[in-house]
Amino acid sequence: MSYKDQKVIGIGTVSELTGLSLRQIRYYEERKLIFPARTEGGTRKYSFSDVEKLIDIANKMEDGLQTSEIKKIEKRIKDRKVRDQMIRGQLNAAFRIRK
Repeated sequence: MSYKDQKVIGIGTVSELTGLSLRQIRYYEERKLIFPARTEGGTRKYSFSDVEKLIDIANKMEDGLQTSEIKKIEKRIKDRKVRDQMIRGQLNAAFRIRK
């Protein structure tokens, strides 16, 4: 796991890094745009990747997109990545390419 994906940052620090309010960050979680980890005590923990994603979400919201539109865009990107990985795997198998 990359250091960027380790969930170690508290919500207060994320708020400072992104300029978003705690309420905005929680709202994006409610809308299933961001998925923080939870400690046993229920404290949210974010990664550097989450911080980057929150900044991207905030920029898209400023551009006038709704959260539902952002979710659709993210789903298309994820679907495209999965498709690309499948094609790459098929090509590697067909040509017996090993990493």
